[in-house]
Amino acid sequence: MTKAELVAKMAESAELTKTQAEKALNAFVEEVTTAIKSGDKVTMVGFGVFSAVTRAARTGRNPKTGEEMQIAAKTSGKFTPGKSLKDLSA
Repeated sequence: MTKAELVAKMAESAELTKTQAEKALNAFVEEVTTAIKSGDKVTMVGFGVFSAVTRAARTGRNPKTGEEMQIAAKTSGKFTPGKSLKDLSA
């Protein structure tokens, strides 16, 4: 599903215009991003948790030359599904 398709579904379900639904989605993404950057978790009971994960610096190898190189520490976002998403059957 693309962002445009999601916006259309949200607009239909919530009886909003597509413009209002897109603003709501953009606000949600912006606020989750801001919370994760500040080190907070965003918990939506039954849906899941958005959080930040930090990987420590480590030594790696260049696959082409085999030369050792230092890989810097990195922080990225993580989503952990809640019970209702884990229990979905395909």
